[in-house]
Amino acid sequence: GGRSCELQPLIFGLFLSMYLITVIGNLLIILAVGSDSHLHTPMYFFLSNLSFVDVCFTSTTIPKMLKNIQTENKAITYEGCITQIHFFLLFATMEIFLLTVMAYDRFVAICHPLHYTIIMNPRVCGLLALMSWMMSVLNSLLQSLMVLWLSFCTDLEIPHFFCEITQVVQLACSDTFLNDIVLYFATMLLGSVSLTGILYSYSKIASSIRRISSAQGKYKAFSSCASHLSVVSLFYCTALGVYLSSGTTHSSQSSATASVMYTVVTPMLNPFIYSLRNKDIRRALRRIIGMADSKPQRQKLLFLNQIAKVELATPIYNLEFSFI
Repeated sequence: GGRSCELQPLIFGLFLSMYLITVIGNLLIILAVGSDSHLHTPMYFFLSNLSFVDVCFTSTTIPKMLKNIQTENKAITYEGCITQIHFFLLFATMEIFLLTVMAYDRFVAICHPLHYTIIMNPRVCGLLALMSWMMSVLNSLLQSLMVLWLSFCTDLEIPHFFCEITQVVQLACSDTFLNDIVLYFATMLLGSVSLTGILYSYSKIASSIRRISSAQGKYKAFSSCASHLSVVSLFYCTALGVYLSSGTTHSSQSSATASVMYTVVTPMLNPFIYSLRNKDIRRALRRIIGMADSKPQRQKLLFLNQIAKVELATPIYNLEFSFI
């Protein structure tokens, strides 16, 4: 107990800084995409959606966890737990759909460049985003309603830093067979459909890149996919790790560690992965920062300009002479 008390301020500081970096980083991406007309393309439309989802995704778990550390009270109400499960699943599912749609977008851009603007028109992009949201809402509603049907014994302790559905279902007193079936079926369906779509898109992209004759063309095509590929690898390796390890109850510690990876680390790294590898995002961010820096300078120049105008407008015969 004493050691955990010593570590608490350190853990609090670490998670708070990670949360702030996630929120600021992702909001900067949304701001960069929104403010630069060159970035009003399908690729950046989905990226800004992903950034928004990342902010919401971390906000479902981290603020509550920080409060728990600060107050040294780890309790959460039953309603609070179900709400957390619902929103956590909603944004996790949305992340999966967006990563799949972004892979499809890269596939069309590289394999069908001449038809890209026709295929990925604003209406199609809007529909893809809307369908992703609708499917995510339906999945999270189904899963959280099924948890509501379960009966629990008094004073439960979740071996996790947030209400993770697999951990909560394991603590139920009633029969959880149906919940387990639905949970694994939904996870496998979402995971397999999404991964199949992503792998298919990238297999086609790889064969298209191989056919490009110039080395510069190959590099340009690959670099437009590298960021997305990094994010996909990071998210899937950790998320699948959690759901595959949760089948064995004794691995709650490793499950919690993997959860930290995909609920905190991945959303925090996404803005860095995209801004470091993408010169368009870097340029837009530099412009935003430059505008913020030059604001006081512009105000100073405006003020000096106003003074100059006032001085010029002052008539010369308003001067007073004094005689000795």
